[in-house]
Amino acid sequence: MVDLSTRVGSLRLKNPVMPASGTFSDDLAGVFDLDLLGAHVLKTITPRPRRGNPTPRVSECIGGMLNSIGIPGKGADHFLEHVIPLYAHYEAPLVVSISADTGAEFAALCRQVSVPGVSAIEVNISCPNLEEDGKAFAMKPEATFKVMEKLRRASNLPLWAKLTPNTGEIVEVAQAAEAGGADALVVANTILGMAINVDSFRPSLGNVMGGLSGPAVKPIFVRMVYQCRKAVKIPIIGCGGISRAEDAIEYLLAGACAVQVGTATFIHPQAMPNIIQGLWDFCCQRQIERITDLIGQVRDSDLSAEAVLYGYST
Repeated sequence: MVDLSTRVGSLRLKNPVMPASGTFSDDLAGVFDLDLLGAHVLKTITPRPRRGNPTPRVSECIGGMLNSIGIPGKGADHFLEHVIPLYAHYEAPLVVSISADTGAEFAALCRQVSVPGVSAIEVNISCPNLEEDGKAFAMKPEATFKVMEKLRRASNLPLWAKLTPNTGEIVEVAQAAEAGGADALVVANTILGMAINVDSFRPSLGNVMGGLSGPAVKPIFVRMVYQCRKAVKIPIIGCGGISRAEDAIEYLLAGACAVQVGTATFIHPQAMPNIIQGLWDFCCQRQIERITDLIGQVRDSDLSAEAVLYGYST
């Protein structure tokens, strides 16, 4: 019998598989039992209604897709009144993803959604910070620490800091999020990219640039999970390019305790249940009793400290 359960801090999950924010809704209940999932991570909400970015918002590319959705939504009040009740009868923990333009707005929204029925809050600090000329909060350690401190004071719920891969200081940002009060890290959001239509000569996205997701980003994000795991003590959730059980296992070996699945669900709505079954099969075939026995088990003891943390050797 294989035990697929894992923990993200104080939160116990029946298995390590959950959706990435923005790729999941209760509509999937018509495809599979949503209680198969380790947790439910909902679409990011903002304090006020948003229309989102101009169309086209999605563009396919080799190895993934670009999106510039712009977090359209009806705002926090509508979310609390109409969305949270939809998930009340599920056993899987409910994780609410939030985004705001300033640290103060972030903290206020965090406080507002800290209500019964919410098990954790994923704070999307990879979104633009108007107090830093539109740069994402998680681009710099200082901005990361400041916003996480505000968020930590606003709620007693577990806070998962969703980091951006667009920073050149992923380890330092991860450490700053931990120091500011994050209970876990989500590594990572989409990486900034652009595509041009060679027939029209116009950008493929209405907002010109967007976030790249899908299989193409997985080696980059596995590397980031690996580096962060060496630098922080809090749990890490791996996210990016996961479409099969073997992808999830790579993240676990690199040090993640759970994973989020995004783009794969758009292609195959059954992707998450299939990955869960694949994890079970993998463990059975290798006589692994607990999925947590895989966490951080990449074999790197013969490598230099510089290679392990920075990818090179002196």
